[in-house]
Amino acid sequence: MRWLKGVILAVILVAVLLIGILFAVNNQQALPLNLIWVELPPASLSVWLLAALACGVLLGMLAMTGVYLRLRTLLTRAQRHNQQQRKELDRLRVQELKELP
Repeated sequence: MRWLKGVILAVILVAVLLIGILFAVNNQQALPLNLIWVELPPASLSVWLLAALACGVLLGMLAMTGVYLRLRTLLTRAQRHNQQQRKELDRLRVQELKELP
């Protein structure tokens, strides 16, 4: 079952890669990008889209950093609490065994 998931993922990856290559080949005309306050030099449409994708990925990673750090802190705190509970449980078990006749 695991290999089937890998094969399906590989097929999807190859399909997306081929579509991306076809898109880049068919859209090579140079276009200037006009942002509201600045006009960027002409480049192909595929370059602008890849740049937008890269910026979006970076901004998404930056936005998720706070959530990741908060969850990581909660996990560390929960693991520490779990360890303390285990020690207490072991101590109580040993104490109970000592009290038996």
